[in-house]
Amino acid sequence: MPEPTRRDDLQPRPGESIRLRTGRTSHISFKVLPVRVDWEAGQGRPVEPARNARFYLRRPGESAFSFCRSDAEGLLWQVPDGLADSKRREACTLGQNEQRPLEIAYAWDPWDLDERQLLERDFPADIVRRRAIPSNDGGLRIEVPRPEQAEFDYVVIGSGAGGAPLAANLARAGHKVLVLEAGGDRGHENIYQVPAFHAKSTEDPDMRWDFFVRHYENESLQLRDTKYTKEQRGVLYPRAGTLGGCTAHNAMITVYPHDSDWDRIARLTGDASWNGQAMRRYFERLERCRHRKRKTAETSRHGFDGWLETTTADVSLALRDLRLVKVLVGALHEAVEERTFNPIRELRKNLDPNDAALQAKDDEGPRMIPLAVTEKKRRNGPREFLLDVQRQHPERVRIQTHTLATRLLLDEQLRAVGVKVLEGAHAYRADPQAGSSGNLRKRRVLARREVIVCGGAFNSPQLLKLSGLGPKAELERLGITVRRDMPGVGENLQDRYEVGVVTEMTKDWKLLKGLRWQVPPPGVVPEGDDAFSEWLEGKGTYATNGTVIAIVKRSKPDLPDPDLFIFGAPSYFKGYFPGYSQEVERRKNCFTWAVLKAHTENRAGSVTLRSKDPRDRPHINFRYFEEGNDSTGHDLEAVASGVDFARGIAEHYKGMVRRELVPGPAVASREQVKQFIRDEAWGHHASCTCPIGTESDPMAVLDSDFRVRGSQGLRVVDASVFPRIPGFFIVSAVYMISEKASDSILASARATARDA
Repeated sequence: MPEPTRRDDLQPRPGESIRLRTGRTSHISFKVLPVRVDWEAGQGRPVEPARNARFYLRRPGESAFSFCRSDAEGLLWQVPDGLADSKRREACTLGQNEQRPLEIAYAWDPWDLDERQLLERDFPADIVRRRAIPSNDGGLRIEVPRPEQAEFDYVVIGSGAGGAPLAANLARAGHKVLVLEAGGDRGHENIYQVPAFHAKSTEDPDMRWDFFVRHYENESLQLRDTKYTKEQRGVLYPRAGTLGGCTAHNAMITVYPHDSDWDRIARLTGDASWNGQAMRRYFERLERCRHRKRKTAETSRHGFDGWLETTTADVSLALRDLRLVKVLVGALHEAVEERTFNPIRELRKNLDPNDAALQAKDDEGPRMIPLAVTEKKRRNGPREFLLDVQRQHPERVRIQTHTLATRLLLDEQLRAVGVKVLEGAHAYRADPQAGSSGNLRKRRVLARREVIVCGGAFNSPQLLKLSGLGPKAELERLGITVRRDMPGVGENLQDRYEVGVVTEMTKDWKLLKGLRWQVPPPGVVPEGDDAFSEWLEGKGTYATNGTVIAIVKRSKPDLPDPDLFIFGAPSYFKGYFPGYSQEVERRKNCFTWAVLKAHTENRAGSVTLRSKDPRDRPHINFRYFEEGNDSTGHDLEAVASGVDFARGIAEHYKGMVRRELVPGPAVASREQVKQFIRDEAWGHHASCTCPIGTESDPMAVLDSDFRVRGSQGLRVVDASVFPRIPGFFIVSAVYMISEKASDSILASARATARDA
């Protein structure tokens, strides 16, 4: 934006209107608010302001502005509602020593005035600061600063699986990038680095965002879930507010999606760059495989030079407990239909689920579990990639934590020119410490080229809607000006269904003996926790995520791809509820087979706004089973098949089992199993709320290059972009689209440069 006319030594009279030229064709007018100080009374009080003006004021040396408003009596500070009237009046008073300059920020309330109006008036910022010196005659000396300029080529909102790799790639290509992260950074802490602490990390107060979602709109159906939290009217759905997003607390399982997932998008959009063979190269580009030999690259199509280091869960740990070996043998036996079963022979087979040759066979059977864990047994992910690039190019990457994006800045042509933000810790109310947020600063950041939204399946549609891009009726109901009616924003919410089959064993696992589960500060070794000392050497129980083996199978033989991923761990896990991680640590004599149903049919979920306050969590309803649109009932039948299979595994080592805890012996018939699934299923791979689609589809939010339809300079790159939920575990698919989006954005930048 051009530099405005400067008015550095202006001494207006009280009530005088000042007209400022912004350098464009229009002007801004505002009325000077006089400040008169009554020295003889021993205390000062601003008087005679323009009625109902809105602005911010702070004394020198203070770090934050206080919100002020004017009325017939004067200028009122915003103070806590609980103060008595006398204290409130004292808080509203400026003392007699206030002869020092006061910094005043004139503003219309940016949440009450539509952003389009601000831009039409060429308002240089939603808070324009002035230096104001009070004088006895009520005059103000005003210095008009330069309007803030677009310092960055790209503003990336979110630092998770979609945002961080994208930002790193753009910076490596020579662009200046700002990454906005609403949380802080815990990556240097043991709660992040130790793989076995992943459950604890989802309940870490400095990292977690707690969403409470509905599985059913019908309250009687919802109440049947033992994980339901009545106070929150929902079921806990852990998310992460920290650098790295949910990759900072996930279980690190990194399984390549099916080629059919990509082929479907290629057919839908007519864009061949989405087909399975083309997309595989992005996985090769991002992976740094440590569990296969480089010489296998041609057939396995693993990557060996990327930013994500992958290893596999250490099955050899089972050798510390022969009873656990029996469980593994039972799993192998159930997974293999051959009568002449040999467990050694089975383990010598290729059990790598990310091997392209094995996946091409659409094979079923046992699998090793690839993890985003380094050879030194530390978690790694997009956080490390982004920070590495920042170290290499500090002038190109700025990471701004504790900054919540509240609205996109869109001009009349729906071009994204920046982002409105709240700066301050614990701003978003999913943060359990949101009540301690203190002063939050409103400001905005501008982008020369593009704004890329990477907030995930819940927060990306929320931000689009707050910015006027969403279903017209929903936005109008909340008083949000509709910039473009987009009925698909927030719809099509999908997830996987999961349930646990949990058995109580006759004895504790030797593998878990003596584990303290303490999270010490960096550099401190907790006394008496030998497993932590082992982890420091890159081995032992803490060096893995707890899973020991997985089985891939079809719920029906005629399916084109396997749709069940059944994985086991010596732990107790029946889903998410407040305090669940303590149960995982406390019970050392349980084994869980988690049944995951991929390629779910239900697409009836939604994310809708509760209010136009960007700090509020949206309303999230997955509409499970009978409330959904899976008319065939395939999802429910498939999960029930998985439960039967998991129970069949336990039959091979039933002599070591005391009892089944979940579903329990009372759940015996097929119909009882299905009712158990309806009541207790959960998920943690939310996706598909800003789907890619064709221009003729009114529910499509994005085109095949991730651009928000009808807009310019605005894209979405995260789990929300998929039309249908891909594969078994979504994180690897999001990494891949982040790499693909990097190519698309850089190609657009090159094309713009050529045109210029």
